[in-house]
Amino acid sequence: MTTTAATPVPLVDLAAQHAQVADEVAAGWADILASTAFVGGPAVAAFETAFARFTGAAHCVGVGNGTDAIEMALRALGIGLGDECIVPANTFIATAEAVARTGASPVLVDCHDDTALIDPAAAAAAVTSRTRAVLPVHLYGQTAEVDLLRDALPDAVTIVEDAAQAHGARRNGQGAGTLGRIAATSFYPGKNLGAYGDAGRCSPPTSPSPPAPASCASTDRPASTSIRCWASTAAWTPCRPWCCPRSCAASTAGTPTGTAPRIVTTHYSPPWTACGRRWSRTGTSRSGTSMWCAWPTGSACCPSSDAGIGAGIHYPTPVHLTGAFAGLGRGPGSFPVSERMANEILSLPLFPEITPEQQERVVEVLAAAVRA
Repeated sequence: MTTTAATPVPLVDLAAQHAQVADEVAAGWADILASTAFVGGPAVAAFETAFARFTGAAHCVGVGNGTDAIEMALRALGIGLGDECIVPANTFIATAEAVARTGASPVLVDCHDDTALIDPAAAAAAVTSRTRAVLPVHLYGQTAEVDLLRDALPDAVTIVEDAAQAHGARRNGQGAGTLGRIAATSFYPGKNLGAYGDAGRCSPPTSPSPPAPASCASTDRPASTSIRCWASTAAWTPCRPWCCPRSCAASTAGTPTGTAPRIVTTHYSPPWTACGRRWSRTGTSRSGTSMWCAWPTGSACCPSSDAGIGAGIHYPTPVHLTGAFAGLGRGPGSFPVSERMANEILSLPLFPEITPEQQERVVEVLAAAVRA
């Protein structure tokens, strides 16, 4: 493929990715339709087993999306009204939204200047007698410093990983999603391991960890599965007086729509991720800029440029500056690093199928923008 200056380069090319696995995906869907197992069933169970093995977790529970996964992880820990959960200001709003949906209050902290990940010291300083959990968010293929975070926190504070942006990443030899007490993951189509539609999972780790509290129903598979379907159980407790089970647990049941593709893409994820790392290193070395670049979103700290490159911003508005969380009372200047990141960070095209010509064009445009 020849890429000219007039040829757009997409942020991600899902059509090209689908073409690699189309036959296997079609066969998986045909099996699901023939079996009529449209909710739960063998396909969901097979994916849960495959993804648990992929991450090194003890169990995996498939759910409707990543936001539901975070909310259910918190509810499994008994977190709700009157509790506080510490969340980085630099994250997708869903992290804080999931906390609010339980009835707990998100408490925001700033991030590191060099990685854009949660600052463990800031998290520790924000702990109060009401703090029940800290939610480190793994971003741009990087894992948060969960080990340092654990050392800085009181034993009573639980670490719940938001691992939606770091499938397959590892820290000190341990996989993202197995570093905290419970982890939540998204399989949104644009992720480096995505579904044909929206999907998510939550799971406890296999690594040694403190005993779970009695209210933590997701420490074994049967209990985790019941949490997934809590809308039909008597144990469900509303987070607000006006909240009903369906409004709070919408789309949480694991369904096979997209599960067969996810089983397939779990198999392909390691080589796809290795390809992304190679392109990341190449782009960084050729650009001649002071940017940093990380898989899977290919984020670069530099002035943005619009020249037919399918760039994005992850994330354009820190949580405290969104209208939904204006009530937290943290205005501009509250979290300066997160606010600066929002103005500077740029997500570049970085996907396994990107061609050398496409990458050369991205690098040329990026370098020209920085020089200008």
